[in-house]
Amino acid sequence: METLSRHAKIQTSETFLLSAILALSGGFQDAYTYNVRNGVFSNAQTGNVVLMSQHLMEGNWMRALHYLFPVLAFAFGVLVAERIGHTYKNARKIHWRQIVVLIEILILLAVGFMPQKFNMAATMLVSFACAMQVQTFRKVNGYGYASTMCIGNLRSGTESLSVYIREHQKGALRKALHYYGIILIFAVGAGAGGICSMQIGVHAIWISCVLLLAGCLLMIKEER
Repeated sequence: METLSRHAKIQTSETFLLSAILALSGGFQDAYTYNVRNGVFSNAQTGNVVLMSQHLMEGNWMRALHYLFPVLAFAFGVLVAERIGHTYKNARKIHWRQIVVLIEILILLAVGFMPQKFNMAATMLVSFACAMQVQTFRKVNGYGYASTMCIGNLRSGTESLSVYIREHQKGALRKALHYYGIILIFAVGAGAGGICSMQIGVHAIWISCVLLLAGCLLMIKEER
């Protein structure tokens, strides 16, 4: 009964299924911008900061800007998502998380129409969308996680695995498997994103739109 009660309290936005869809899309988006949009990451901002700093110290100012702007766009995306959550948290007709996902879908849909001469703008838009997603969806079955990056999930999963090895807590093992599962799905999305991007080109991002639409429909269905 306790287990049923715990699961009943989990919102659709925190289920493993929806988290898996978001992670799949997150991996896809990062591979897309790296392979199609001049080797810039859309959500791995640590990598962008490293490359930006390297180009700055080499005196390659213009190339450094290619990595700075996505970082700024990511920060702005977090800000916008937080404001949406605060403004529409009590909305009844539509959940504020659905609003964020719909905005993300529209942004990525537009990116798919942008030719490669607008790579910088496209990467900034994808970074903005990724930031909105990671700010909006931060739990899977009650565990804090990130759907567009791996380092935090890897740390949390390995910490939980260590607790299980030491104390044999089944809950700790379950928690570790959740994190490792999200990492695996993110990797699958990244691999698929890389292959599709190289074969389809700029339009490949529309596959991510389909994934996000499926996630949005899942939230609508579960809330009825």
